[in-house]
Amino acid sequence: MRAPVSWLAEHVDLPEDITPRELAEALIRVGMEVEGVESGADGLSGPIVVGRVLSCEDEPQKNGKIIRWCQVDVGEGEPRGIVCGAHNFAVDDLVVVALPGAVLPGGFEIAARKTYGHVSDGMICSVRELGIGDDHDGILVLDAGSAAPGDDPLDALGLRDAVLDVAVTTDRGYCMSIRGLAREAAAALDVAFHDVPAVLPEIDGGAYEIGIQDDSACDRFSARAVTGLDPTAPTPDWMARRLRQCGIRSISLAVDVTNYVMLETGQPLHAFDRAKLTGPIGVRRAAPGEKLTTLDDVVRTLDPDDMVVTDDTGAIALAGVMGGASTEIDDASTDVVFEAAHWNPPSVARTVRRHRLPSEAARRFERGVDPEIAGVALARCVEMLVAHGGATPVEGFTVVGTPAPSPLIALSAQRPQALAGMPIPRDQVVAHLQAVGCTVDGGDVLQVQPPSWRPDLLGPADLIEEVVRLAGYDRLPSVLPAAPAGRGLTPRQQQHRAVSRALASSGLSEVLAYPFVAPSVHDAFGLAAGDERRAALRLVNPLSEDEPELRTSLLPGLLAIAGRNLGRGNRDLAIFETGLVFLARAAGAPPHLPGIAARPSDAEIAALDAALPDQPRHVAAVLCGHAELKGWWGEGRTATWADAIEAAQTVARAARTQFTVRAAEHAPWHPGRCAELRLGDIVVGHAGELHPRVVAALGLPERTCAMELDLDAIPTPGPAAGPFISTYPPVLLDVALMVDDGVEAAALTATIRTAAGPLLEDVRLFDLYSDAERLGAGLRSLAFALRFRAPDRTLTVDEATAQRDAAIAAAVERHSARLRS
Repeated sequence: MRAPVSWLAEHVDLPEDITPRELAEALIRVGMEVEGVESGADGLSGPIVVGRVLSCEDEPQKNGKIIRWCQVDVGEGEPRGIVCGAHNFAVDDLVVVALPGAVLPGGFEIAARKTYGHVSDGMICSVRELGIGDDHDGILVLDAGSAAPGDDPLDALGLRDAVLDVAVTTDRGYCMSIRGLAREAAAALDVAFHDVPAVLPEIDGGAYEIGIQDDSACDRFSARAVTGLDPTAPTPDWMARRLRQCGIRSISLAVDVTNYVMLETGQPLHAFDRAKLTGPIGVRRAAPGEKLTTLDDVVRTLDPDDMVVTDDTGAIALAGVMGGASTEIDDASTDVVFEAAHWNPPSVARTVRRHRLPSEAARRFERGVDPEIAGVALARCVEMLVAHGGATPVEGFTVVGTPAPSPLIALSAQRPQALAGMPIPRDQVVAHLQAVGCTVDGGDVLQVQPPSWRPDLLGPADLIEEVVRLAGYDRLPSVLPAAPAGRGLTPRQQQHRAVSRALASSGLSEVLAYPFVAPSVHDAFGLAAGDERRAALRLVNPLSEDEPELRTSLLPGLLAIAGRNLGRGNRDLAIFETGLVFLARAAGAPPHLPGIAARPSDAEIAALDAALPDQPRHVAAVLCGHAELKGWWGEGRTATWADAIEAAQTVARAARTQFTVRAAEHAPWHPGRCAELRLGDIVVGHAGELHPRVVAALGLPERTCAMELDLDAIPTPGPAAGPFISTYPPVLLDVALMVDDGVEAAALTATIRTAAGPLLEDVRLFDLYSDAERLGAGLRSLAFALRFRAPDRTLTVDEATAQRDAAIAAAVERHSARLRS
């Protein structure tokens, strides 16, 4: 919300010596988010003056363009000759002239230059060239008599008026108006507030006939009408200037008035051309397949959940969002019906997202609009059209529907200071509540009724927040709570941190991805129709309609990050993430939502927990490009499936456990280069090279590798025991065994480890060799390095050899292995 300080000053008694930045700081102290203090004069410097056009001659050019050679009085005695390409001004018009030496927004420097056969001694400026709007179709023409040649046009245009840029949070919809921000400024500065003045006629239903069919989404609909409007009447400069300062383009008087009143009061309004209305105005849900052409000339197919405003011809407006083209105000409109309604915020929000049609009106309705301000807003519209458009008010004021009253809230007068930890006496509590518009009665227990424009005040906690923020967040004592003795990270938290540190220490970079995915990712991953990872939970109100589902794997987010890095030239990647995935449970009855008056019971909490999806914590990694870079030290090495498995083994070592590695087929991995990682009979995860179709679908390099593990499936170890370190020398032996291609290296390693006995300290596979001519078809050779050591003596070679031979015998028996000579 952009708010000119001069406009705020009409509704709050600002101190004479206060600066715009001091006003912004005061609003920040009471919890408002002021993002900046701007001025229309920012970016403008040098000689910029008001000029009067003395003469202008049209000169056709060879390129077909017609330029104007103008003589302009800029208050210097002698006129200046200026070339201009616009034609929307005439002799004696007042214009804004940038003289040589001036600098316009964007660093555009003005100088005298020869063009079209003349020396143009300056430039006649448009709105866009001055940086105060987007209109570049013609020159900015000032009102006659508003200034004299040579005057400073920045004052006449209000460009020296400071504008506050306020980011309004979703719970403070009332601040989407000058009225609301002025009330906040009055409370912050402890000065008087002046509400928008208006005289309301008696409600008699005579303005226009209205009917509401569905009051769940519209609990009040009001209307006023005028007749005899001059459609050619211009918008006053002061109104157009304020609209421009707030970021809204001037269109026509009738439309500008509705926008101006919306900014002033916070109540969005819509103007219908009465001559285009057929029958009474109605409010209902849209019919399935019903169509409406909105003001942006787009034909929209409506949803049965959409609220629409109708007449006898059908839908004429998308309620709370945008009007329809069939009843819009045009250059011939003389009779106008204004409507001001109170729409249900969630209903408007759903419509905006469904049709991807944000608007200034919808932004306010989504946050909540004061249901009692509609009459004032309509009165202001009528007054302005009578004053500036020659209109005559139609007798009558139609109001249909009654909004629910604000709740009465009981609040202990001592509660705010007890929670804030600083003294806030009862009188101050009452004063702060009244400053935000509440009605307060009672003694030690206050009976508080929030104002109609504060639908966010629902309970004592909300009132306490208002009291504390007006008392001053900066006054809250800063006391560091003492950490309870004897507590720290849980074993599970320690395990998670150890895993992250281990992966980072091994050269991977930790990233954080959004937990939202597109449904198309399941097809891109090649998941089978019955794969449980396809049963993703869909969000009711997603941040993006393109990614409406919660992830069932960490890989989609990691691969998207990899693709983003590859697109920016980072070709060698090793990234990982730890995070939650969301696995749907069997559908059941939705749980009962407990109220906020008391703590939920254990049974209610258990029912809520049972309705939540399973959320195990996973760890995943993606590797592509070079694992070792090329350089003077060697040719480098590309990351392979073995690096993905090693990343998984790094996790196992950090968790003080050991995985069994077996070949497997599991999407999205390559069926011949996928490893299954097990703890006993439990499959913890998978690692290997991604399927070529997957990397092609996602635009990733060939042979991209990945691993993903379920951290919650890995048990937390007990306290780490220090290893026994023998001081005696080891005996190192090697053995090469020939086995069938179908024998897993992990199974053979486990056999050797078991059969070699307790003197075997370590076994490591260091070579894999295949040669059909030398070894035979379907055979391969696996070479292992064995390290034997005795804890209390020097081990002899004969003892170590006997243990090795026992391991070989077990391999021969269990795997039909043969010793390779």
